[in-house]
Amino acid sequence: MPSHSPSARRRSVRVSLLAALATTVVTGSLVLAGQSGDPTTPAAVTAPASSRAPAAQRAGQWQATPVPVKKGDLTAVAALSDRQAWAVGYRLKSATSLEAIALRWDGTSWTQESTLPDNSFPQTLAVRSATDIWAVGSASAHWDGTKWTAYQLATDPFGHVVPDAVTTTSDGKVWTVGRAMGRSIKDGVPAVQSWDGKAWHRQSLPDVGKGELSGITAVSPDDIWAAGAAYAPDGTSPQSALLLHFDGSSWRRVTAPGPHTTHNWLGAITALSADDIWAVGGSTTGSTERPLAVHWNGSTWTTAKTPDVADGRLRAVGKTGTGELWALGGKGAAPTALHWNDQRDQWEQTTAPDLVIRSSTIVPHSADLWATGISRHGDLIPTITRLEN
Repeated sequence: MPSHSPSARRRSVRVSLLAALATTVVTGSLVLAGQSGDPTTPAAVTAPASSRAPAAQRAGQWQATPVPVKKGDLTAVAALSDRQAWAVGYRLKSATSLEAIALRWDGTSWTQESTLPDNSFPQTLAVRSATDIWAVGSASAHWDGTKWTAYQLATDPFGHVVPDAVTTTSDGKVWTVGRAMGRSIKDGVPAVQSWDGKAWHRQSLPDVGKGELSGITAVSPDDIWAAGAAYAPDGTSPQSALLLHFDGSSWRRVTAPGPHTTHNWLGAITALSADDIWAVGGSTTGSTERPLAVHWNGSTWTTAKTPDVADGRLRAVGKTGTGELWALGGKGAAPTALHWNDQRDQWEQTTAPDLVIRSSTIVPHSADLWATGISRHGDLIPTITRLEN
């Protein structure tokens, strides 16, 4: 499987930290989502039909906020308001162990609220309220305001299920997407599961071959989209961006736009309405990589113009309360931030937060955003920054 596949990027969040642990043992020294959500959920990142100002006219700047974790990684963030936000990730306890943690923002500072169940490896969040939070990664866990409870995913005939994204719907259901794999990621196939309040249930999907899903968004309980990548059968032909749609009864594949002579993938998807949906990811020809963004207008998916940004893969897209559309991502220590210019009908590069971006989210009813990850400077330093306007 090509190294630029969605799972390789998302899996690196977990693998890089574990690899760092292994390095610690040997040397004695000591890691973008994708976030998606249901627009009926306050914590969701949603996308608008347009933005109000060009990137060059943007005010505000990214500001780091103190984090109560010295060593580790922060992999996901979600906000209910300017006084309520959560972030999950890992604390490095010693050279050979770590623990999953949840932090809470109270409007003034970040504090640790809890630890998650062992081996949960949280990668993304869905927040309905302070007493109804889901974190998924290598497993699923639910926060009821007092404790986290782990719930086993349904078995899949294709192998172990590894979730990459989660969202909720107004009927109380929770949806997670990722891949089911046997011996390796190369054997993975797209996987979708839903929570009905009692248990997770595997969803039947169209046969798209090998691949994975990296993002999910819900317009309503009977209008859900998932995005990811389908691998080429021979392992050498271009992989393609993958879009699946649920109409309330079944899932079907929808043709994704893009240059079909290159490797394409989608890392995140989010919706404002049934006829205004954005999905973002990357497109690679040889060793040259650039951002990819596609838009749904209710009847057709089209490719939007993006700038040539080295290692500009995108893993999150969202709309602020003032109607501005952002997309964030990057590769390693090269963060990328794009802002939609409605006047020119294109994405433009703008100032990115100074961190290795794992996740981002808007602050509802404001022009602000949060971004989480690790510092580009130093050694596994968890970092949370906020764009204030």
